[in-house]
Amino acid sequence: MARMRSVVAGVTCVGAATLVGCKTGTPEPATTAPSPAAVAAANDVMAADATLRDATGAEVGTAELTSDDNGAVHLIVRVHGLPPGTHGIHFHALGVCDGAGAFASAGGHFNPRDQHHGLENPAGPHAGDLPNLVVNADGTGTLDATTGRATLRSGPATLFDADGTALVIHAGPDDQKSDPSGNSGARIACGIVQGK
Repeated sequence: MARMRSVVAGVTCVGAATLVGCKTGTPEPATTAPSPAAVAAANDVMAADATLRDATGAEVGTAELTSDDNGAVHLIVRVHGLPPGTHGIHFHALGVCDGAGAFASAGGHFNPRDQHHGLENPAGPHAGDLPNLVVNADGTGTLDATTGRATLRSGPATLFDADGTALVIHAGPDDQKSDPSGNSGARIACGIVQGK
C-alpha cells in the first residue's frame, strides 16, 4: 500500500491508510494586521485629569475627565479659593501653564475645526468652549458638563494632540457669542490635561 505524506497546520504526518507517525513543528505565526479600530483603541485615553493653579502656583481646583462610549468628554471641575461670580472656562490649544505670563502660554481656545467662539454663536462653537463656571460666595464651585466637540480618543479633536491642551479659568463670564474668547477677561487659573 502506498505511503502518504501530508502537512497540516505545522504537523507532518506519515502513514498508510491511517496515520502512523506524526511529528510536530512550530506553526507559522499569524500575519494578519490589526484592524484600524484596534490600533485606534490602543492609543485612546479613557480618563484624564488636571490640577488647576493660580498665577502664584497655588492649587485652586481639580478637573476629572472621562470618555463615554461615544467618545464624548464628561468633565467635572471642582474649585476653591476663587473670586465669587461667573467665570468663563475653556480648553486651550497648548498644554502649557505659565503663571508668570498670565497663562498666555496656553494659547487660544482649542479649535481644531476652525469655528467661531461661543455655545450660542451660529458660526461656532470652538471645540474647547464650555458652559460658565459659577463660584459661590465661599470661593467654591463645581462644573459638571459633557462635550462631544472634544475627545480623549485619537482623532482630529483629541485633547492629546502633539501640543497637549490646558483647561483655563477666566476672571469674568463668557458671553458665549463674542469671537474669539467671549469677553471673559484675564486668565486666573490653568491646568494641563494629563492622561491617567
